[in-house]
Amino acid sequence: MSGAVRAAIDIETRAEVSAPAPRGRLGVGRIAAAVAPLLGLGGLFGLWFLGGLILESVPNYAAFAGFAPGPALASFRELVASGDAWRAAAPSLSRIGQGLAFAFGIGAPLGLLVGSLPLLERALQPPFQLLRMISPLAWMPIAVLTFPSWDGAIVFLIAAAAIWPILFATAAGVKRVDPVWLTLARNLGAGWLGTLRTVVVPAVLQDILTGLRLALGVAWIVLVPAEYLGVTSGLGYAINDARDTLSYDRLAALVLLIGLIGYALDAALGRLAARARWIPAT
Repeated sequence: MSGAVRAAIDIETRAEVSAPAPRGRLGVGRIAAAVAPLLGLGGLFGLWFLGGLILESVPNYAAFAGFAPGPALASFRELVASGDAWRAAAPSLSRIGQGLAFAFGIGAPLGLLVGSLPLLERALQPPFQLLRMISPLAWMPIAVLTFPSWDGAIVFLIAAAAIWPILFATAAGVKRVDPVWLTLARNLGAGWLGTLRTVVVPAVLQDILTGLRLALGVAWIVLVPAEYLGVTSGLGYAINDARDTLSYDRLAALVLLIGLIGYALDAALGRLAARARWIPAT
C-alpha cells in the first residue's frame, strides 16, 4: 500500500519537480555572485589587520599583539603542522556529534508528533517555549551534579541547546505538508503511521535538515564554554589553557580554527539541506 501512496503522490508532484530550472544569471551578475563572498572575507581580514595595527601601536595594548594576523596565522600553521589542531578538535567533534545525535533522536520524532497533532501542540507549546528560553549554560550546575563524568555533562548541555531548532523546524515542516497528499494517502488505505512514513517524513526532510543545521550553529557556540568544565581536552580547554599561559597568538589561532571548522560543518549541512527534496520515481 505504501508503494501505491508514493506512486500516486509522485504523479501529483512530477510536473513541478521535472519542470526545467531557470537559467542562471550570466556575465557580470554571475561574476559578482562568485566574487561577493571573497570580498566579504577580504573585508573581515582587513578589519582584523586594522585591529592588529592598533594593538601593536598603542602601548597599553602591546601585550595583546599576538591577536594580530601575523602572529596568529604563524601559530595556526604551527598548530596544523604539529597535529595539535586535530588533537584539540577531535574530542570537541565527538562531543558535538553525540549531543546532536541525542537532540536529533528526541527532537525530530517529537517534532513529527507535535506537527501532526494540533491538540498535542497546544498542550506542549507553553512548556516547550519556557524551556527553550532557558540558556543551556544555566543547566551547567545541574548537569555537573547529575552526570558521573564531565563528558556526559557537556554532551547534555549541547543536546539541551540543539534540541529546540530541530523540534520546531520539523513541526513547522509537518504543518506545511499539502493536505491533498494526506487525503490521497488516506483514500489509498494508509494509516497514520503509514502516512507519516511514506508522505510526511519525505516531505519534511529538508525542514529536518535545516533544523539540524540551525542546531549545529547553536551547539557549536555552546561547546567552548561548556568545555571549561573540568575536561582536559577539546577546543574550549585549549583556549582556556592558552589564556592562562598568556599565549595570545595561540588563542587567536584556536579561535580561527573553531571558526573554520564550524564554517565547514555548516556549509556541508547547508548543501545537504538544499539538495534534500522529494524526487518522484521515474
